[in-house]
Amino acid sequence: MRFQLLGPLSITDGRDVVVLPPAKPTSLLAALLVRPGEVVPTSRLRQAVWGEEQPATAKAALQSCVLRLRRLFAKYDIEDQAVVAVAGGYLLPADGDTLDLLHFRRLTARAEGAGEDELPLLRRALDLWRGPLLTNVPSELLHRDEVPRLVEERLRVLERVCEIQLARGRCRDVLVDLWEATRARPQHEGLAAQLMRALYRVGRQNEALAEYRRIRTHLREELGVDPGAELQELELAILRGDEPRGPVQDTASTVSLSPAPPGPLPLVPAPPASAPPAPSAPAHVHAPAPTPPVESGHPGPRLPHVPGFTGRTRETAALVGHLSGDRQDGSAPVLAVVSGGPGMGKTALALHAAHLVADRYPAGAALLSLSGPDGTPRSADEAAAELRALLPAAASPGTSPGASLVILDDVVHPDQVRRFLDATGCGAVVVTSRMGLAALVATHGPAVLQLGALTPPESRALLTAVLGEERVAAETAAAHTLTEACGHVPLALRIVAARLLTRPRMRLADHSAWLLRDLPARLALPDDPRMSVPLALDGALRRLPAPLADAHLRLARLDGRITAPDAAGALSVPETDAEEVLERLLDTGLIEEDQPGALRMNPLFRAHALHRSGRSGGPQAVVATVRHALPSGAT
Repeated sequence: MRFQLLGPLSITDGRDVVVLPPAKPTSLLAALLVRPGEVVPTSRLRQAVWGEEQPATAKAALQSCVLRLRRLFAKYDIEDQAVVAVAGGYLLPADGDTLDLLHFRRLTARAEGAGEDELPLLRRALDLWRGPLLTNVPSELLHRDEVPRLVEERLRVLERVCEIQLARGRCRDVLVDLWEATRARPQHEGLAAQLMRALYRVGRQNEALAEYRRIRTHLREELGVDPGAELQELELAILRGDEPRGPVQDTASTVSLSPAPPGPLPLVPAPPASAPPAPSAPAHVHAPAPTPPVESGHPGPRLPHVPGFTGRTRETAALVGHLSGDRQDGSAPVLAVVSGGPGMGKTALALHAAHLVADRYPAGAALLSLSGPDGTPRSADEAAAELRALLPAAASPGTSPGASLVILDDVVHPDQVRRFLDATGCGAVVVTSRMGLAALVATHGPAVLQLGALTPPESRALLTAVLGEERVAAETAAAHTLTEACGHVPLALRIVAARLLTRPRMRLADHSAWLLRDLPARLALPDDPRMSVPLALDGALRRLPAPLADAHLRLARLDGRITAPDAAGALSVPETDAEEVLERLLDTGLIEEDQPGALRMNPLFRAHALHRSGRSGGPQAVVATVRHALPSGAT
C-alpha cells in the first residue's frame, strides 16, 4: 500500500484509491506524512489536529486519535507500516515505495546530473502530483505551514522542466504549464519571466509584454513594489528586440533544482568574423541583430525573430504568396525586392515573411548584410562565402535548389545581387534596399514591394501593441499627435513606445509636448545607438553624393509637397534637371509619390532636413552636376 500526499490525502494499492474523509485521524496522518520518518512533537500534532481550541484532556485525546488511525491502517491491511510512539512525539516510517512525496524527491534527486534523462525523470516526478494538496485535511496549521513548502518543491521542478524545454527551443510545449502556474502564483517572478520568454520566442511579443504589465500591476497593488531588476531588464530587452544577456545552461549538465531567477534569453552563436555589424534598425524590429530563435526543425542558423510585427498586412500577404509559389523554371530562385526609406521596416517585413514560409525551405535560412555600417558595399563573393559557412548544404550552385532562403539585407547595387545569385544555389532570395534597384528588376523580374510610412490605424495599432489598449485609449488625441510627429515611421514609433513603456506614469500628452520641443533630435534611445532617427537619417544622407544630399535639404523648405517647377525654383536649376534630381531622390526613398505630378517628403524626414540645415548654416549651392550625381543603379 502507498500513501498519496501529493493531492487529496489517500491510500492506494496501485489499482484502487481511497480518499480519506476530512476527519481528525486524517489530519493526524497528514501531519506525520509531511515529516516522514521524523519525530513529530506531540504539541505540534495536537496543534495540527485541533488548532487553537484543544480539548481539556489533550494528551488523552491525541492518544485516542492515534488509536483510531491504527484501526484505519488495519482496515486497509497496512501491516508493514505503523505509527510509532517515541519520547516526546510520534513518527511514521516511510520510503519512496510507500509515500509519493518521497518517491517524488527520489526522482528529482536522480535527475540531477542525469544528462539526457533529466527531463523524463522530472516529468515522472511532476506526474505524481494529482491536484491541490490536502484538500480533505481540515488542518489550518498544515495548510499554513506545510502546504506552501511542498508546493514550492513542485514549482522548483516545474521551473527546471520549463528551462530545459526553453533551452531546447520547445517553447510552445511549456505555455500551458506556465499559464497555469503564473495564474496560481501571480507574484512569482521566475515563472512570469519564463512565460515572457516562451511567448516572445514563439512570436507573441505583445502577450509577453502584457504578462510583464500583469505582474507589475499585481506587485504594486498587493505589495507596493516593482518587479525585480532582472525581470525589468527582460522586459526592456523584449521591447528593444535585442538578445538579452546571459548563457543557456547545458541541459545535460548537473543542475540544482533550487528556485531559478528570471533568466535572460540564450545567446545564439555569433556570426562569422567576416560578418559586418548589424545594419540600422528596421521599422518593426529594433535591429536585425540575433534575437530569440523561433521554434523550428530546420537545420542551420535561425533567422532573427521580429517581435511584435504590426501592420503591413497587404505587403506580407504578397511576399508570403510569392515565396510560397512554384519557381517558373527549375533552376532560378524565387526573387523579391523590398525597398523603402530608412526606418520603414524593410528587414522586418522580410524576416516576418521568411518565418511564415519556413516550412517550404527545409535547408534553413540566413540573413546576410550586403553593406557595412557606413554604407560601404560588401562584395558578393564575401557574402557567398559567409553563406557557405552558415548553410554549406545549400550554398553552392546546383546543390539543393529550392531548399534554402536567403535575405540579402541593405543591398547597395544590383550587381551585388546578380553576382551572389551566380555564386550560390538558393531556393529563394529576398533583397532589401533603400534603392529601387530598377536595373535588377529589369534583368531578373523579381516581385517588388515598396514600403512607405504606416497608415494612421497601423501606427495606432503599433503603439497599442506595446503600451496596451487602456493607456492609448485614455489619451486618443495625444496618441494621434505622437503618431503624426513620428511621421508614421515605424522606427520612430518604436522609440516613442519604448520611452513611454519605461515611464509608465508619464502621460502621452506630456511626452508629445516634450518630443515636439526638439524634433527629431529626441527620437533616440540613449542606451542603443541603433535606435535613433537622427542617426538613421544622417547615415542615409552620408550615402548620397554631396550634391544630391544638399538637394534633399533644400527641398525640405517646400512644405513637404513637391512638384518639378517648385523643385527647379528651390534648387535654382532648369526644370528638366529638377525632374532628374527628384527621380534620384525618389529612388532613395527619401521622398515618395503623393499623386500624379507631385511628390512629398515625409514630415519626419523634412523635420530632420530642416534641423540639419540649421546646424550647418543652410545648404550649399546646388551645382548643375546634381542631375549626374548617381550613376544608374548605384547609390
